[in-house]
Amino acid sequence: MTPPARRLEGKVALITGAARGIGECCAKLFAEHGAKVVVADVEDQLGQAVCESIGSSNSIYVHCDISNEDDVKNAIDTAVATYGKLDIMFNNAGVADVSKPRIMDIEKKDVERVLGINVIGTFLCMKHAARVMVPQKSGSIISTSSLTSHLGGMATHAYSCSKHAIVGLTRNLAVELGQFGIRVNCVSPFGIATSMTADFIGLEREVFENVINSVANLKGVTHKPDDVAYAALYLASDEAKYVSGQNMLVDGGLSYANDSFKMFKYPEEA
Repeated sequence: MTPPARRLEGKVALITGAARGIGECCAKLFAEHGAKVVVADVEDQLGQAVCESIGSSNSIYVHCDISNEDDVKNAIDTAVATYGKLDIMFNNAGVADVSKPRIMDIEKKDVERVLGINVIGTFLCMKHAARVMVPQKSGSIISTSSLTSHLGGMATHAYSCSKHAIVGLTRNLAVELGQFGIRVNCVSPFGIATSMTADFIGLEREVFENVINSVANLKGVTHKPDDVAYAALYLASDEAKYVSGQNMLVDGGLSYANDSFKMFKYPEEA
């Protein structure tokens, strides 16, 4: 079956963390495919710029700190008031972790910060999306998790915990909301050199990309935000009408690779 050129025609999508990186890429892609997009973020100037690039007829910006329930409620109510409904909720906003790697060195406040935004914030977005989707008996809720939800040792304890929690929320909510025709999924990318991650790591984006490429399983291609955006586009579209409760790994097969096994290694000249 040939997919339609505009896969989200007539749909309304709210994307958190849409001012830059993966969220910005998704906002632009969703709009290209016919969706009306609500860009939600705390970075007002960047968020407004995303809307300007999409076009005011197809998007609006709403200030939203996902850890603030009033902000989340307002963003979703604004989407419905402006466009009449909410078809897609993409919970993309999140933070990296500033805590130290060893568990005995981690401060309680650092864990609370990461969980408060990544877990509680995502929960609030799910809660209020469900509030408007249940009466309409349709909708797609998508969240950004991480490959750290599948593999240990890739990130700090707080960050890994938060991304595992998002997968757990996704599966539990998929069971609850299935009776209303609402699908709930998440996407879990491998490392991407966005401005946020590059700043957090403390490397230039190109340098960070080279680091990611050096450990990636899939060679010859660099992992970019649009890889996640296209995965989210599929999950948001009617092509995924029977897909729910899934954690889609966007990792180039890294989660199935163990570099200690050398049986598939080719000589350099090959």
